[in-house]
Amino acid sequence: MATTTITELDLSTCHPNSFSNRINAVPGLKTSTAFFTFLRANLVLPESAMSSNVSTPYLEPTASQTLAPPSPSPLATSITLANPSALASAAGAAIDSDIPPLSLDIVTEKDDKVAALKLVADSVAQQRQQASSTLFYHPLCLAGLAATLAVAYHVPQARDLGTLTTLGCGIIMSYLLAIRYLTGPYIKLAEQLNWSFLIDPTTEEEDIIIATKFGAEIVGALILRLEGAHPSPKKKSKQKGGKGVIRAWTTKLRYRGKGVGEDLLREAVRITKERCGRDAEVGFAQEHANSRMVLPEMFNGVFRKREMRAARALEGVLGEWEGRRKR
Repeated sequence: MATTTITELDLSTCHPNSFSNRINAVPGLKTSTAFFTFLRANLVLPESAMSSNVSTPYLEPTASQTLAPPSPSPLATSITLANPSALASAAGAAIDSDIPPLSLDIVTEKDDKVAALKLVADSVAQQRQQASSTLFYHPLCLAGLAATLAVAYHVPQARDLGTLTTLGCGIIMSYLLAIRYLTGPYIKLAEQLNWSFLIDPTTEEEDIIIATKFGAEIVGALILRLEGAHPSPKKKSKQKGGKGVIRAWTTKLRYRGKGVGEDLLREAVRITKERCGRDAEVGFAQEHANSRMVLPEMFNGVFRKREMRAARALEGVLGEWEGRRKR
């Protein structure tokens, strides 16, 4: 049987296989290798540090860390209220402070009287717009316009489209100019309404002007004249007998239908009853500021209906006054 001889190898002459051994094989790099080994050992983080939500990791081993509670924001403190209704009350008070006050009283300043008289004159001028609308849409006027256009269409010289268009536009413009001419007197009536309208020719006294103010702006006016009354011997401010005559009653367009006019009527009734007695009558004057009609009666239906509504409103206010009197 042959004998196998195992030769012992000298591994000292072999090249190192691992990266660290290769580095250690170089004498100048042994110190650097030791440093990197130490650094790697210290960069290994514990599991607690890896699971932490802290944005910056701690390199030193630590069991736990306690963060200081965040300080409350001054903005959050300033908007937090113990009582939520206080915020609503403050907001409501701020809104109310921006709304001008609404007042109703007899005006005594000349500027206020002029403004009230101008408001009445504007209401007279506004009748022109309503009269123009009535004329434009009235069946009789529309029938006349249609008949005129039909006659123009059958004119032998107006067979081409251009001539027909020009002739039709001319007829329509003439229709509008006629309406403007017929309703023009309302502007003259408004211009004639001056300070003399407020003077009673029999007593030379000024009428009472009741105005509703929205802040400093007059939005409603009523002109009241006490006729047939004479001063009471006991009280100078009181009068005996007589009646209250409403000579003008109007409000601005955007304030109509909001109860401003009825409040003016109530104040007129109250003043008449207090100064002329509880049995004093109150009514509209036959020749009030808006009573003049410049068109034929067949076109004044809208104005007659308005007078009827005004009369019913005054009757309602007088009924309320009598009802309170009987209680």
